[in-house]
Amino acid sequence: MLDPISMTAITAVLGAVGSGVASEAGKWAWETAGGLVRRMAGREVVAPTRPEDRDAVARIIHDSVHSDPELARTWQSFARSVQTAGVTIGRPRLPASVRFFTDRDASMKLLDREAGRKPDGRPRVALLYGGDSMGTSALAIHWGWRAESLFPDGQLYVDLGRGGAAGGHTAGSALRELLRQLGLDDGQIPPSEAERIDVFRRIVADRKLLLVLDHARSAAQIAPLLTSAPSVLTLVVARRPFPGLDAFPVPVGPLGDRDAARLLTKIVGKEVMRSARATLPAVLERCGGSPYALRAAAPRLLGPGPLAPAAPPSPLPHHEPTGDPTMRDSDPMRTAAEDAYRLLRPDAARLYRLMGLRPWPAFDAEAAAQVAGIDVDAAEELLGVLADALLLEHTDNGRYRYRPSVRAHAEEAAYRQEGIGGCSAATTRAVDHYLRLSVTAARAALPESWRVPDAPAGSPADAYAGQGEAVARLAVELPNLVEAVCTAEEFGKPDTVLTLCRALWPLQLKAGHHEALLPALRIGTAVADDQVPGSRDAGALHAQLAHSLGELQIWDEAGAQAAAAARDEREAGHTRGLASAIEFLGLLRLRQWRFQDAYDCFEEAAAVLGGIGPDDEGAADVPRAQALLERHRGRALRGLGRLDEAQAHVERALAAFRARGEAYNTARALTDLSEILLAREEFGAALPLIDEAIRILSEESADQHVEHLRRLRERCSGPRQE
Repeated sequence: MLDPISMTAITAVLGAVGSGVASEAGKWAWETAGGLVRRMAGREVVAPTRPEDRDAVARIIHDSVHSDPELARTWQSFARSVQTAGVTIGRPRLPASVRFFTDRDASMKLLDREAGRKPDGRPRVALLYGGDSMGTSALAIHWGWRAESLFPDGQLYVDLGRGGAAGGHTAGSALRELLRQLGLDDGQIPPSEAERIDVFRRIVADRKLLLVLDHARSAAQIAPLLTSAPSVLTLVVARRPFPGLDAFPVPVGPLGDRDAARLLTKIVGKEVMRSARATLPAVLERCGGSPYALRAAAPRLLGPGPLAPAAPPSPLPHHEPTGDPTMRDSDPMRTAAEDAYRLLRPDAARLYRLMGLRPWPAFDAEAAAQVAGIDVDAAEELLGVLADALLLEHTDNGRYRYRPSVRAHAEEAAYRQEGIGGCSAATTRAVDHYLRLSVTAARAALPESWRVPDAPAGSPADAYAGQGEAVARLAVELPNLVEAVCTAEEFGKPDTVLTLCRALWPLQLKAGHHEALLPALRIGTAVADDQVPGSRDAGALHAQLAHSLGELQIWDEAGAQAAAAARDEREAGHTRGLASAIEFLGLLRLRQWRFQDAYDCFEEAAAVLGGIGPDDEGAADVPRAQALLERHRGRALRGLGRLDEAQAHVERALAAFRARGEAYNTARALTDLSEILLAREEFGAALPLIDEAIRILSEESADQHVEHLRRLRERCSGPRQE
């Protein structure tokens, strides 16, 4: 049995606590750990953000508990309340392979060779590279399923180019996705990228896994995802080689004519192929060995005209060529898209062009209807037509998206057919749609928040069944909302940028998603500083950015943003916003285990709130804000070891929340108070408070918080002999 005060056990507890800080229960445990470390060290110790920092803190704890039996007992009591069990994973699976797969024998043998190489300290990494339409992703997935027996612990897959907002996954967001597949819930995933790397590599170290990293953009993007674990094989799929990546190269080129014909035969059958014998050579030449182009051409093999070489598109009067090699007329993807496009009905062709003007990550019929100016049912039918023509792809959640090269063709066709004016109008309609959607949902999600913009005139009051449904809609649309912010900024619409960003606040407060939100919030603060410095909008956006940076433990930048929020709110004369910005800074200091600084911030924020008169703006919000600050002051004082004062503040907060009928905040204050009583070993007094909090939060479906309280309840049996 592992010694609970060994370095290994202490490090495991710190790792588990640090991983859980995304939840409210995790924040409690994190602050408790910080208070214990301060007590053991006899000084302030800044909270760790990297594995090496965590190890240094673990050494402080280890040395203290081995020299002081009382501290050892206190630490063991705390450690029992922390869930440190190892991750139990199922068998993650790759996406489905394609039904018809032909050739690639040489590439498959190369992959077999890398998979079978004896461990020698080098990471097992293969790089499959080829053009956008050459089937590199299909090859990786098909081989993965064929070699399934080599990876009894599962197969991981992440689409680096399409999975995240604003241009795809970062390394941090990709690691979050991989850790989810491995069985961790969001509350167990560390906020910092460095900690995620450490957790990921520890989990996969002794497992036999396949990892497919699809649509990689650079060696730097995937470097944090690589592991030297001897039984993990990583397949990187990209359009070109990466000089900075030390990987086994597997080039993927066009199919030969014989294999291309074999693929067509599998898709359409021998009888159709016999009927199309005369046109087959032209078809094969035009498809250029591209599996995508062959699949797109297959349904039209019996058609008379479409398979003949198409005339080149007319010049683009308003749009210069991009210079991207995928846009050449000889590119099979472009050729296939052009052929399919020319066969579309006019209404389907128009929708194809207009939705391709921006890289919307995954859109639905409602968005398409707004952009094209048609009803939703008609848009749904046309999207199905485009998907049948392989000009759009279905996503897992019933939405649609473009392949990058197909979207480039659609955008070019739009400028050719619609002109700059028509394209600009369509893009504006798209952004306006996401603006209305986001503000309406945000107001429904946080109906009383002064941070959320007012809903547009005429918005239905019952658009969402409840706050949870509104938050869920914002979460589904998040990648599109980030793209809408980027588009509005590019099109010179600062007011739209600011409103869209402020509508993201419910996602930050209630759903996390901080990494995905960062690109939009960074744009928003830059636009605010440029357009409306020293304004309420600037203050609000700096505060929002500070919040997300703090949740991700990017503490230096978070502190700077909180200070900027306070500066702007002060210049704007917005007293309520100023108090909130100072409160943000205090909460950040709590997370950093800088308890005295945190307490000072909460005192300052309370003083600012005290300056709001009964008839001043924000007066109605002051009692609740003061109650929250009482609770925060209690948390800071608990970290400082000033338990009597902490208890007095939290009891005042509890009375205020009870009087207001705020069930959730009542339970949070009960949890704070029980933590203080447990620190004083007043177990009998803590027990009824814990039970009341469990009852309240069980009704609120706050499962993580309830589990934390149940572990606190176990401590009420009193100290154990270890």
